[in-house]
Amino acid sequence: MNHDATGLTEEHYELVISVDARRSGQYDDVDKQRMRARIYRVLETAFAHAAVARDALHLEDRGDGVLVAVQGRIAASRMLGLWLVEVHEKLRDENRGLRVPLGLRIGMHVGPVRHDERGISGRAVDLACRLADSAPARRLLDAEGADLVLVTSSSLYEDVVSSGGKFIEPERHTAARLGLKEGEVTAWFHLPGRPAPQLPADPPADPPADPPADPPAEAPAPGNERTDAVQKVDDVPSEASPSEAPRTQYTVQGDMSEHRGNVYHDRVHIGRVTDRDADRGRG
Repeated sequence: MNHDATGLTEEHYELVISVDARRSGQYDDVDKQRMRARIYRVLETAFAHAAVARDALHLEDRGDGVLVAVQGRIAASRMLGLWLVEVHEKLRDENRGLRVPLGLRIGMHVGPVRHDERGISGRAVDLACRLADSAPARRLLDAEGADLVLVTSSSLYEDVVSSGGKFIEPERHTAARLGLKEGEVTAWFHLPGRPAPQLPADPPADPPADPPADPPAEAPAPGNERTDAVQKVDDVPSEASPSEAPRTQYTVQGDMSEHRGNVYHDRVHIGRVTDRDADRGRG
Protein backbone atom coordinates (compact mmCIF):
# COMPACT_ATOMS: atom_id res chain seq x y z
CA MET A 1 0.00 0.00 0.00
CA ASN A 2 1.28 3.48 -0.91
CA HIS A 3 1.25 5.31 2.42
CA ASP A 4 2.40 8.56 0.83
CA ALA A 5 -0.65 8.56 -1.46
CA THR A 6 -2.90 8.01 1.54
CA GLY A 7 -1.22 10.88 3.39
CA LEU A 8 -2.06 13.31 0.60
CA THR A 9 -5.78 12.74 1.16
CA GLU A 10 -5.71 12.98 4.97
CA GLU A 11 -6.47 16.09 6.97
CA HIS A 12 -4.44 17.05 10.03
CA TYR A 13 -5.91 19.26 12.73
CA GLU A 14 -3.26 21.99 13.04
CA LEU A 15 -2.72 25.58 14.09
CA VAL A 16 -2.33 27.78 11.01
CA ILE A 17 -0.39 31.05 11.34
CA SER A 18 -0.32 33.64 8.57
CA VAL A 19 2.35 36.34 8.94
CA ASP A 20 2.20 39.43 6.68
CA ALA A 21 4.46 42.47 6.56
CA ARG A 22 2.95 45.95 6.67
CA ARG A 23 3.13 47.93 3.39
CA SER A 24 5.51 45.47 1.78
CA GLY A 25 4.88 47.04 -1.63
CA GLN A 26 6.65 50.23 -0.52
CA TYR A 27 10.01 48.49 -0.11
CA ASP A 28 12.46 48.58 -3.00
CA ASP A 29 14.24 45.38 -4.08
CA VAL A 30 17.19 45.82 -1.70
CA ASP A 31 15.09 46.76 1.33
CA LYS A 32 12.64 43.94 0.62
CA GLN A 33 15.44 41.39 1.01
CA ARG A 34 16.35 42.94 4.36
CA MET A 35 12.70 42.94 5.41
CA ARG A 36 12.36 39.23 4.58
CA ALA A 37 15.53 38.43 6.53
CA ARG A 38 14.11 40.27 9.56
CA ILE A 39 10.84 38.35 9.39
CA TYR A 40 12.65 34.99 9.42
CA ARG A 41 14.94 36.09 12.26
CA VAL A 42 11.92 37.12 14.31
CA LEU A 43 10.01 33.88 13.71
CA GLU A 44 12.92 31.46 14.06
CA THR A 45 14.13 33.13 17.26
CA ALA A 46 10.64 32.91 18.71
CA PHE A 47 10.28 29.22 17.75
CA ALA A 48 13.61 28.45 19.43
CA HIS A 49 12.80 30.36 22.64
CA ALA A 50 9.34 28.76 22.83
CA ALA A 51 10.91 25.28 22.41
CA VAL A 52 8.98 24.52 19.21
CA ALA A 53 10.96 21.88 17.30
CA ARG A 54 11.58 22.52 13.61
CA ASP A 55 10.11 19.14 12.64
CA ALA A 56 6.79 20.19 14.19
CA LEU A 57 6.50 23.08 11.69
CA HIS A 58 5.61 23.51 8.06
CA LEU A 59 6.80 26.88 6.66
CA GLU A 60 5.92 28.37 3.28
CA ASP A 61 7.51 31.54 2.01
CA ARG A 62 4.98 34.13 0.76
CA GLY A 63 7.37 36.82 -0.47
CA ASP A 64 6.21 39.45 2.02
CA GLY A 65 5.39 36.99 4.76
CA VAL A 66 5.33 33.36 5.92
CA LEU A 67 2.59 30.75 6.17
CA VAL A 68 3.06 28.31 9.06
CA ALA A 69 1.29 25.11 10.09
CA VAL A 70 2.05 23.81 13.60
CA GLN A 71 1.44 20.15 14.38
CA GLY A 72 -1.14 19.28 17.00
CA ARG A 73 1.50 17.93 19.39
CA ILE A 74 2.44 21.58 20.11
CA ALA A 75 -0.11 23.21 22.41
CA ALA A 76 -1.93 26.15 20.84
CA SER A 77 -1.69 27.94 24.20
CA ARG A 78 2.11 27.94 23.90
CA MET A 79 1.90 29.63 20.50
CA LEU A 80 -0.66 32.20 21.70
CA GLY A 81 1.30 32.85 24.88
CA LEU A 82 5.05 32.36 25.04
CA TRP A 83 5.68 32.25 21.28
CA LEU A 84 3.76 35.50 20.66
CA VAL A 85 5.67 37.24 23.47
CA GLU A 86 8.97 36.16 21.92
CA VAL A 87 7.85 37.36 18.47
CA HIS A 88 6.97 40.76 19.90
CA GLU A 89 10.22 41.14 21.81
CA LYS A 90 12.40 40.09 18.88
CA LEU A 91 10.45 42.36 16.53
CA ARG A 92 11.02 45.34 18.83
CA ASP A 93 14.71 44.52 18.90
CA GLU A 94 14.88 44.36 15.09
CA ASN A 95 13.09 47.70 14.78
CA ARG A 96 15.49 49.67 16.96
CA GLY A 97 17.10 52.41 14.90
CA LEU A 98 15.09 51.64 11.74
CA ARG A 99 13.70 54.65 9.88
CA VAL A 100 10.75 52.51 8.73
CA PRO A 101 9.94 49.92 11.44
CA LEU A 102 8.82 46.47 10.37
CA GLY A 103 5.16 45.89 11.19
CA LEU A 104 3.60 42.42 11.24
CA ARG A 105 0.00 41.24 11.04
CA ILE A 106 -0.54 37.70 12.33
CA GLY A 107 -3.71 35.69 11.72
CA MET A 108 -4.34 32.43 13.62
CA HIS A 109 -6.90 29.65 13.29
CA VAL A 110 -7.06 25.96 14.15
CA GLY A 111 -8.65 23.53 11.72
CA PRO A 112 -8.18 20.67 9.26
CA VAL A 113 -5.19 21.15 6.96
CA ARG A 114 -4.18 19.09 3.93
CA HIS A 115 -0.51 18.66 3.00
CA ASP A 116 0.88 17.85 -0.43
CA GLU A 117 4.23 18.17 -2.17
CA ARG A 118 3.52 21.86 -2.93
CA GLY A 119 2.36 23.01 0.49
CA ILE A 120 -0.82 23.20 2.55
CA SER A 121 -4.45 23.98 1.78
CA GLY A 122 -7.89 23.98 3.34
CA ARG A 123 -10.44 26.36 4.80
CA ALA A 124 -8.36 26.77 7.95
CA VAL A 125 -5.51 28.09 5.80
CA ASP A 126 -7.83 30.45 3.92
CA LEU A 127 -9.30 31.89 7.11
CA ALA A 128 -5.94 32.48 8.80
CA CYS A 129 -4.75 34.38 5.71
CA ARG A 130 -7.97 36.42 5.51
CA LEU A 131 -7.67 37.43 9.17
CA ALA A 132 -4.10 38.66 8.78
CA ASP A 133 -4.96 40.56 5.62
CA SER A 134 -8.23 42.09 6.92
CA ALA A 135 -8.81 45.83 6.63
CA PRO A 136 -9.36 46.32 10.41
CA ALA A 137 -5.97 44.68 11.10
CA ARG A 138 -4.28 47.04 8.66
CA ARG A 139 -6.02 50.12 10.06
CA LEU A 140 -5.37 49.13 13.68
CA LEU A 141 -1.64 48.66 13.11
CA ASP A 142 -1.40 52.13 11.55
CA ALA A 143 -3.73 53.95 13.93
CA GLU A 144 -1.93 52.67 17.04
CA GLY A 145 1.59 52.95 15.63
CA ALA A 146 2.14 49.36 16.74
CA ASP A 147 4.71 46.78 15.61
CA LEU A 148 2.42 43.77 15.83
CA VAL A 149 -1.28 42.90 15.70
CA LEU A 150 -2.72 39.44 16.31
CA VAL A 151 -6.09 38.42 14.85
CA THR A 152 -7.56 35.12 16.06
CA SER A 153 -10.63 33.29 14.82
CA SER A 154 -13.72 33.07 16.99
CA SER A 155 -13.28 29.33 17.61
CA LEU A 156 -9.62 29.72 18.61
CA TYR A 157 -10.53 32.54 20.98
CA GLU A 158 -13.35 30.56 22.60
CA ASP A 159 -11.37 27.30 22.87
CA VAL A 160 -7.99 28.68 24.00
CA VAL A 161 -7.73 32.44 24.56
CA SER A 162 -10.86 32.89 26.67
CA SER A 163 -9.53 30.44 29.28
CA GLY A 164 -6.38 32.50 29.74
CA GLY A 165 -3.04 30.98 30.65
CA LYS A 166 0.62 31.90 30.78
CA PHE A 167 1.09 35.16 28.82
CA ILE A 168 -2.52 34.94 27.53
CA GLU A 169 -4.81 37.80 28.57
CA PRO A 170 -8.32 37.47 27.10
CA GLU A 171 -9.38 40.85 28.52
CA ARG A 172 -6.91 42.52 26.13
CA HIS A 173 -8.70 41.26 23.02
CA THR A 174 -11.48 43.07 21.13
CA ALA A 175 -14.07 41.36 18.93
CA ALA A 176 -15.28 42.62 15.57
CA ARG A 177 -17.32 41.29 12.67
CA LEU A 178 -15.50 40.87 9.37
CA GLY A 179 -17.09 40.56 5.95
CA LEU A 180 -15.01 37.96 4.10
CA LYS A 181 -15.48 36.23 0.75
CA GLU A 182 -16.87 33.21 2.59
CA GLY A 183 -19.32 35.38 4.57
CA GLU A 184 -19.29 37.26 7.89
CA VAL A 185 -17.15 35.95 10.75
CA THR A 186 -16.19 37.14 14.23
CA ALA A 187 -12.50 37.84 14.84
CA TRP A 188 -10.58 38.93 17.94
CA PHE A 189 -7.88 41.63 17.76
CA HIS A 190 -4.95 41.98 20.15
CA LEU A 191 -1.95 44.32 20.38
CA PRO A 192 0.68 42.58 22.55
CA GLY A 193 1.63 44.60 25.62
CA ARG A 194 -1.34 46.96 25.27
CA PRO A 195 -4.94 47.17 26.59
CA ALA A 196 -7.83 45.91 24.51
CA PRO A 197 -7.74 47.99 21.33
CA GLN A 198 -10.43 50.35 20.15
CA LEU A 199 -10.90 49.43 16.51
CA PRO A 200 -10.84 52.38 14.09
CA ALA A 201 -14.16 53.12 12.40
CA ASP A 202 -14.65 52.09 8.81
CA PRO A 203 -13.83 54.88 6.36
CA PRO A 204 -16.96 56.67 5.06
CA ALA A 205 -18.35 55.36 1.83
CA ASP A 206 -17.92 57.53 -1.23
CA PRO A 207 -20.98 59.79 -1.72
CA PRO A 208 -23.10 59.02 -4.78
CA ALA A 209 -22.02 60.88 -7.86
CA ASP A 210 -24.11 63.94 -8.75
CA PRO A 211 -26.24 63.49 -11.87
CA PRO A 212 -24.87 65.31 -14.91
CA ALA A 213 -26.06 68.90 -15.17
CA ASP A 214 -28.37 69.84 -18.01
CA PRO A 215 -26.46 71.58 -20.80
CA PRO A 216 -27.01 75.36 -20.89
CA ALA A 217 -29.68 76.54 -23.26
CA GLU A 218 -28.34 78.02 -26.47
CA ALA A 219 -28.81 81.75 -26.80
CA PRO A 220 -30.98 82.71 -29.81
CA ALA A 221 -29.31 84.43 -32.73
CA PRO A 222 -29.56 88.23 -32.76
CA GLY A 223 -32.93 89.37 -34.08
CA ASN A 224 -34.56 86.02 -33.24
CA GLU A 225 -35.23 86.58 -29.54
CA ARG A 226 -38.38 84.87 -28.37
CA THR A 227 -41.08 87.30 -27.30
CA ASP A 228 -43.68 84.83 -26.13
CA ALA A 229 -43.63 81.72 -23.99
CA VAL A 230 -44.44 78.40 -25.56
CA GLN A 231 -46.75 76.15 -23.60
CA LYS A 232 -45.78 72.47 -23.58
CA VAL A 233 -48.27 70.09 -25.10
CA ASP A 234 -48.41 67.89 -22.02
CA ASP A 235 -49.28 70.97 -19.89
CA VAL A 236 -52.53 71.50 -21.78
CA PRO A 237 -55.53 69.77 -20.17
CA SER A 238 -56.64 66.84 -22.28
CA GLU A 239 -60.29 67.68 -21.67
CA ALA A 240 -61.06 71.41 -21.40
CA SER A 241 -64.29 72.36 -19.66
CA PRO A 242 -67.02 73.84 -21.95
CA SER A 243 -66.68 77.24 -20.27
CA GLU A 244 -62.99 77.51 -21.07
CA ALA A 245 -61.89 79.07 -24.34
CA PRO A 246 -59.69 76.84 -26.46
CA ARG A 247 -56.00 77.48 -25.97
CA THR A 248 -53.67 78.30 -28.81
CA GLN A 249 -50.01 77.31 -28.82
CA TYR A 250 -47.26 79.26 -30.58
CA THR A 251 -43.60 78.75 -31.29
CA VAL A 252 -42.18 82.21 -31.95
CA GLN A 253 -38.71 82.94 -33.36
CA GLY A 254 -39.18 86.73 -33.84
CA ASP A 255 -41.59 89.54 -32.88
CA MET A 256 -45.23 88.69 -32.35
CA SER A 257 -48.36 90.45 -31.18
CA GLU A 258 -51.89 89.07 -30.86
CA HIS A 259 -54.94 91.36 -30.74
CA ARG A 260 -58.56 90.24 -30.50
CA GLY A 261 -61.75 92.38 -30.27
CA ASN A 262 -59.95 95.76 -30.18
CA VAL A 263 -61.45 98.99 -31.66
CA TYR A 264 -58.92 101.69 -32.73
CA HIS A 265 -60.08 105.41 -33.15
CA ASP A 266 -56.77 106.78 -34.34
CA ARG A 267 -53.72 105.66 -36.22
CA VAL A 268 -51.96 102.87 -34.26
CA HIS A 269 -48.46 101.45 -34.72
CA ILE A 270 -47.98 97.86 -33.59
CA GLY A 271 -44.56 96.22 -33.35
CA ARG A 272 -40.98 97.47 -33.42
CA VAL A 273 -40.33 101.11 -34.48
CA THR A 274 -37.86 101.34 -37.39
CA ASP A 275 -36.13 104.29 -39.07
CA ARG A 276 -38.53 104.02 -41.99
CA ASP A 277 -41.55 104.25 -39.63
CA ALA A 278 -40.05 107.31 -37.97
CA ASP A 279 -39.57 109.08 -41.33
CA ARG A 280 -43.18 108.35 -42.22
CA GLY A 281 -44.41 109.90 -38.97
CA ARG A 282 -42.49 113.13 -39.74
CA GLY A 283 -43.91 113.30 -43.30
